Amino acid sequence: MYNITDFNMNYFSLAGKNAIVTGGNTGLGQAFSLALATAGANIFAPTIMDDNGETKKLVEDRNVKMEIMVGDITQKGFPKKIVQECVNKFGSVDILVNCAGMCINRPNVLDFTRDEWDKMIALNLTAAFEMSYEVAHYYIPQKSGKIINICSMFSFLGGQWSPAYSASKHGIAGLTKAYCDELAQFNVQVNGIAPGYFATPITKDTRANPESNQRVLNHIPTNRWGDTHDLMGATVFLASKASDYVNGHILCVDGGYLVR
Repeated sequence: MYNITDFNMNYFSLAGKNAIVTGGNTGLGQAFSLALATAGANIFAPTIMDDNGETKKLVEDRNVKMEIMVGDITQKGFPKKIVQECVNKFGSVDILVNCAGMCINRPNVLDFTRDEWDKMIALNLTAAFEMSYEVAHYYIPQKSGKIINICSMFSFLGGQWSPAYSASKHGIAGLTKAYCDELAQFNVQVNGIAPGYFATPITKDTRANPESNQRVLNHIPTNRWGDTHDLMGATVFLASKASDYVNGHILCVDGGYLVR
């Protein structure tokens, strides 16, 4: 048991920890990697994207290490290789952020076929399960570990134009709760972050259209789109000792979107 006087800012430190961030060198993944690095963690990022070394430089400017592993995490068995390589490079794995994902939209529901469905479920859900399964082989014997699944507003909502996106994000929320139920006994915390509407390249067209932009803002009590830095504190919290009794929770970082 701890005394309340034991609490200090070191509870948020990730010094000496090693984190895998899937898709960790682009988009929101880059922000997650940088947040964890700023708190002291080394970063191992499996990816299919080339960012010309930008993220590695940003991370290593924080006096930690970063390794990039190029490959497709939807390929069966590749997640096991990722985790093994992280342990080989850094000595352990302590944090997993399941960030890699995709969204294919079709304006007509009858145009959204099994092909689109399979691609999205494979990346957004199955790969996250396999990554979680592989890190669990290390977390259970070491009696510690963090898994952070990147969920969505569509973990709670229906969502038009991409049934697989909503289904996969509902699924990742369910996986979060199921793995919490399995792993909490081993001092492993499994939580999710559900970003709201963020000003990223994927929302560029929506923000550029005055009508669709206002429609989104009308739904956000904070009355602004999220910036990527708005996610970084939540990531550090869920990866750190400060959240050791937070488990199976989906943390919405949405400016209040879901309350309206």
